Formats: sequence, structure tokens, C-alpha cells
Amino acid sequence: MALIAGFSEGFHDAALCLLDDTVIVHASHSERYSREKGDRWLHPKQLELMKQAETTAYYERPWLKATRRLYSGQKLARRRTPADVCFSHHETHAAAGYYTAPFDDCNILVVDAIGEWDTISIWDNMRKVRSWKYPYSLGLLYSAITKRVGLQPNSDEYITMGMAAYGEPRYDLSHLLEENLHLGCDDVYPDARPEDLAASVQKLFEEKLLELVALCPKENLVLMGGCALNCVANSRIQGKNLWIMPNPGDAGSALGAAALVRRAKLQWVDPYLGTQLPRANPSDIVKELLTNKVCGVASEKAEFGPRSLGNRSLLADCRYDVKDTVNNIKRRQLFRPFAPAILEEFAGEYFTGPMNEYMQFTSRALHDYSSVTHVDGTARVQVVKKDCSSVLRHVLEEWYEATGVPMLLNTSLNIKGEPMVDSAQDAQRFTEKYGVNVF
Repeated sequence: MALIAGFSEGFHDAALCLLDDTVIVHASHSERYSREKGDRWLHPKQLELMKQAETTAYYERPWLKATRRLYSGQKLARRRTPADVCFSHHETHAAAGYYTAPFDDCNILVVDAIGEWDTISIWDNMRKVRSWKYPYSLGLLYSAITKRVGLQPNSDEYITMGMAAYGEPRYDLSHLLEENLHLGCDDVYPDARPEDLAASVQKLFEEKLLELVALCPKENLVLMGGCALNCVANSRIQGKNLWIMPNPGDAGSALGAAALVRRAKLQWVDPYLGTQLPRANPSDIVKELLTNKVCGVASEKAEFGPRSLGNRSLLADCRYDVKDTVNNIKRRQLFRPFAPAILEEFAGEYFTGPMNEYMQFTSRALHDYSSVTHVDGTARVQVVKKDCSSVLRHVLEEWYEATGVPMLLNTSLNIKGEPMVDSAQDAQRFTEKYGVNVF
């Protein structure tokens, strides 16, 4: 069967996915090529790849999007790249989750800011059974509060989530759910501490998410949309077999658009689907960590998704208090937490609670390594399984042999406000500019 190309572009986080029958051949973020964070347009390299495709599919319906943008007082927008077929925004979110899920019969819950008109939708397999319409939106509210506390909406929501642990949920924000929040809510509770506003929106989001999960009767649940990146809220979901495709936001909908052309289960293996580099030598990485405590990794195919899972990672020795060191390298706020990557067979000794290989949940630490533990005692754990194809598995095995510790601090190989390192040239620039050796 000829290649199918699915793509998202025009608003934020443009991406491309190529399918060969049910095999995911390639999936990439535009920003990794252009070096422009959140780039909304496909890159020329991606457009060149698209020429191989027999069918191209876009991740939403432009004419329907236009009606809502006119209604909400926004400017009209258009995509640059033509498509053979267009699917609705929430349908492509749902499809990206459903066609990669490890089960066939399920509910799908999509929660995001907004696509065309839908802001929340529930599906029985790929049949939509219920939806909530603009202006009611959990995602828009979370983004508006992100802007209100001085961060970048559609980019820094995960920082708001981390900030929430430093505050108290003192404020009722539920009245904002029905308001047009495209311009934000900068005047809400003007005297509030940012940390308390973050805690308040996080608490409200968790409560509403659990209410939505209760409306999904099936044991198997797929959670998609940008809000599925809220690992603190995800951790409160109980009694479900939960699947979250590792790129559940708009970029991941490029995969969903392609899948809707094929309409068959895809051969999901892992999210290492982007730019190919040579495999790094794990012994070199371990030696660098033992010597300098910090090391960059740019190895094999880049991750498709917002989280580094070993192939474009900045690793550090968690036995030491390296938080400030790594935050200074990355030019991040000093309150930001870091995630641990741990060998699967030791995960239960060091953490309790939900955790998986994609950093989609938070669990409680059972150890004293403060570098990978948030102020509230939790951590967003990456469980590195024995069959993990990333070099990270072998790095951790050698690290454990050398130190007796089965985990490392793992964060994305980038600087605040910049995309992750993608190419060998990016890795070299990172070393030259920030003094961190990248293997």
C-alpha cells in the first residue's frame, strides 16, 4: 500500500506522520527542524517527505474552525499545505489514541482547549457519543491561568502544573469555564499569588476530569488531547485500563489523521519515530556521568512527543543535589522538578503509585534522592523496560553496575524556550554553547 501522510499545522505544534499500511514509518515535530518553539508550519524537510505519500490528511476541518473563530472574534487562519481529506479535530485526537491502543473495545475521552467547536468529547470506540462545546473548556481555562501567572499559554501548562505544588487552592475558578478565554483572564483575582492560582486551576481540573472519567462506562479508557499531558491529574484515575498515546496533543493528531485514512490498528512499538542518528555508546555516557555528573544523549530516532525518553535526553547523577546545576544549564525556573528514569525491575522499590515508560503519571518517592523528587514528594517516573529500544536501557544497566543505583535524572536535551536537540549539528551546538558533552 502507498504511503499515507497525516499532518497538523496552522496554529501551534505542526507535525507530520507517514504510514506504510499499518506501520508508522516516520513522525516528527516541525519545531525540531526549524528550531522555532511550537512552530505552526510544516518544515521544508517534512514537505519533501510528504511528496512520497499517495494520500494526505489534515487534522481538522478548516471551514468549521472558521465559523468558530468568527464567532469568538478571532482572525481567520488557513493552512499552507493542501490535503486530500480533512477530519475533525477531536476525531483525529481520538484516532491517534484508539489506533495505537493495546485493546480494541474502549471509551475514548478527549479533553483539550478547542479544535473547531468541541472542547471535550467521549467516544465509544470511534463513535462519538457526547461532546461539550465552546466556550465551555477545561483546556482554555488552564491555558488562561497559565498566561495569568506569567507563563506562555499552549506551551507552559506543565510548568503551571509543577507550580501548583507550591500553592493552596484558595480560589474558585469554575465561573470562568463558560467564558470566552481566548484573550486570557489577566484581571481575575488580581492580588492572588501565582502559586495559589496554579493550585486552584489544578484542583478544579482534577475534579472535572474525574467527573468525565465517571461518564465512561468501559473498563478500557483512552485519554487524549493536550490535557492528557497533566500527569498529576492522570494519576488520580482509578479502576481503568488506561492508554495515553505519548503525543496526545495537536502534534500527535498528525498520526490520528493518517490513521483515519487507513482505519486499522497501527503497529505501535514506541515513540522513537523522528530524525535518525547513530546509536550512542552507553559506556561513554556512563563514564561522562561518573566524571562530570551531567551528560547529553542524542542517539538514534528522536522521540515523537513532548517528553525526552532517552534518545534526546540530558542525564544527571541523581545521587548528588544536581537540580540547580541542571536548571542553570537549561535556563529554567529553579522550582521546576526533574524526572527519574529507572530500570523496570527496581521501580517498585523506589516509588509507589502509577508509573509507566512514557512519564504520564506521578508516583510517590520511597527514597531520599531529592534531585528527582518534587516538593510534594512525588516524581514523574519513566520506567525503562527490558525491551526498551533506547540506549537508555543499557546506560542504566551499566550505571547500576558501577554505582548500585538503578536510576538517573532524565530531562529533555534543550534550553528553556528552545526545541529539543534533533540533529548532530544541534548536539554539537549544545556542547559548544552550554559546555555539556553530548554523545
